[in-house]
Amino acid sequence: MPEWSAGYVADIGYTYGTYPELNPHRLRLAFLSARLTPPAVTTACELGFGQGLSVNIHAAASNVAWHGTDFNPAQAGFAQELAAASGADVALHDEAFAQFCSRTDLPEFDFIGLHGIFSWISDENRRVVVDFIRRKLKVGGVLYISYNTQPGWAAMAPVRDLLNEYATTMTPAGAGSAGRVGQSIAFAERLFATAPTFLTANPRVASRFAKLKDQNHAYLAHEYFNRDWMPYSFSQMAGWLEPAKLDYACSAHYLDNIDPINLTAEQRQLLGEIADPVFAQTVRDYMVNQSFRRDYWVKGARRLGAIERDEQLLRTRIVLTTPRADVPMKAAGRAGEVRLQAKVYEPLLDFLADQEAHTIGAFLEVARERHGLTSPQVVQAVTMLVGMGHVATLQEEAVIAHAGPQARRLNQRLCELAMSNTELQWLALPGTGGAFPADRFHLLFLLARMRGAREPEAWASFAHQVLVRQGQRLMIDGKPAETDGHQLDRLVSRALEFRDKTLPLLARLGAVG
Repeated sequence: MPEWSAGYVADIGYTYGTYPELNPHRLRLAFLSARLTPPAVTTACELGFGQGLSVNIHAAASNVAWHGTDFNPAQAGFAQELAAASGADVALHDEAFAQFCSRTDLPEFDFIGLHGIFSWISDENRRVVVDFIRRKLKVGGVLYISYNTQPGWAAMAPVRDLLNEYATTMTPAGAGSAGRVGQSIAFAERLFATAPTFLTANPRVASRFAKLKDQNHAYLAHEYFNRDWMPYSFSQMAGWLEPAKLDYACSAHYLDNIDPINLTAEQRQLLGEIADPVFAQTVRDYMVNQSFRRDYWVKGARRLGAIERDEQLLRTRIVLTTPRADVPMKAAGRAGEVRLQAKVYEPLLDFLADQEAHTIGAFLEVARERHGLTSPQVVQAVTMLVGMGHVATLQEEAVIAHAGPQARRLNQRLCELAMSNTELQWLALPGTGGAFPADRFHLLFLLARMRGAREPEAWASFAHQVLVRQGQRLMIDGKPAETDGHQLDRLVSRALEFRDKTLPLLARLGAVG
């Protein structure tokens, strides 16, 4: 690794992902559900933004002024290119944390986000980050932090150490992170084939390792091969954050906040008897074998009165982002797969089926009278569907109007990049202030439309020509398309489906003109 990387993987770029928990607008429903006052966010910061998709999308799709840094110059350069394309209020740097966090030209922030990075950096950098949060997070401001967690890593931590030690001591100099990842996994596979007693004592390791082998090597390099990698218990994280005077608010992963799908009745009873909130979270992690936490912390938690909280919830606007027929009536929790209660979810999904904006209060009026549902039932159902990714809360109309032009400029650039970059699969959605999943062909269809093609057949032809020029094939049923005709036919089908199912919502919520 280069000296400037301080033990952090820097010779292979991070993945082109987005993380909804980094969207400040999304914290509002979580805070209201936890009976806490959500802050009004006008300034935000992301530390360690990777390729910068999240920070650029969240800047372009909102009226929030964003700042951030990632010390990898190649990643920062790509992120700055996206920022220039959108023209949004975002200032991105390629500085190390110590340099960025000592800048004198930064404002105080309503929201600071770190996705995963705290688990991968040195203690020295962790202290720098915590001091930055202490100084720069406003009173009432929110920290989003995600990190690898004990006890879920207890069995896999030795495997991570094995992979990293092999990469450090056994792979040849100059192999690069990608080569080190592949060679380390190959060695571990040979070791596990000898049936070591470690696997007998830790039976779940084999299945986790099997999944690991198929993951993106760029992701694995950052997840497993940083020098200072460390999983923390919740209590340890609370200790790290104590100097910043933060209170734990709630999980940023909505489904983790719904106890019935994660905990047994006995577990819920035991947790209810624990008065200390930090120890309660530590115990809860044992109950669900938590390996990755996504948490909101707040500088000065303020409880909302019941009436004020209910009024804010009822005014919250929501929209169905998945076609009604495509929403599954089941969800996965820590306790296993659960069926959604038809008497609660069917009326809610039917009410939202037009994919227009509706308030929670408007549905509750109907739900009480026609279906006998209560406010807690409705709020939990909305939270569940948001957590599953099928419903989103909406920003104010003025914010959506402000964000529309800059989001559409960013989306055009993402569509252009999708001609050669197969990993870009997101669009900025002003309606929600966040990212909307769109596969590469959706982006190519939109690009054809932006260039004047009006019919799905022309969009499909454009995407087909992009594949032909690059010697690529559309995968159909796990195999490359056998002929150009077969490929074009499938692309036409996908373009028609995109026109009918997805494009109207994108237009309605400001992502496209």
